[in-house]
Amino acid sequence: MADRTEDERFMVEALRLAHLHLGATDSNPSVGCVIVRDDGNGPRIVGSAVTAAGGRPHAETGALAVAGPLARGATAYVTLEPCSHHGKTPPCADALIAAGIARVVIAVTDPDERVSGSGMEMLREAGIEVVTGVLEEEGERELEGYLMRKRNNRPYVTLKLAVSADGMIGIKGQGQVRITGVPAREFVHRLQAETDAILVGIRYGDCR
Repeated sequence: MADRTEDERFMVEALRLAHLHLGATDSNPSVGCVIVRDDGNGPRIVGSAVTAAGGRPHAETGALAVAGPLARGATAYVTLEPCSHHGKTPPCADALIAAGIARVVIAVTDPDERVSGSGMEMLREAGIEVVTGVLEEEGERELEGYLMRKRNNRPYVTLKLAVSADGMIGIKGQGQVRITGVPAREFVHRLQAETDAILVGIRYGDCR
């Protein structure tokens, strides 16, 4: 059995992968999956993937395809509970079982009513060890938009403001001026790329 530190180390990599396609996976969450095996010389990653742009294939099936036969007896680190329902693709839980995965480590349980624990139950019934809550707080942050939609049936909203100390965005006679610096502008550009929609207004009341 792996220790908590090792589990967290590989979950960090899964979370890094998940972030790569944030905002590009349509209605599906961007999930990261890392498959790790240890043949006596220390653990090594034999397969990894992130949910593909557009939402398919899912991270688990992508990582299993990379690992091939090396997945048998290995551990899968997944940022979100593997799905257990038949949608446009078969359940990822079934794919992990069929591949012979021995252990699955999960950051966040999926609140989708079609999953919500049933993915973990399928894995356990197949004799697979399941560990949950590894870097759960970090996983929740990575999946905040998806989780808000599933838990509260509303979008996750980020408010971005750039105003001067006196509440202005320009100088009379000079028009708009730069208020934030380069690092802040670069961060906002990344944030916009990860966002499904952008609402622009000229008064605070316009966003109500």
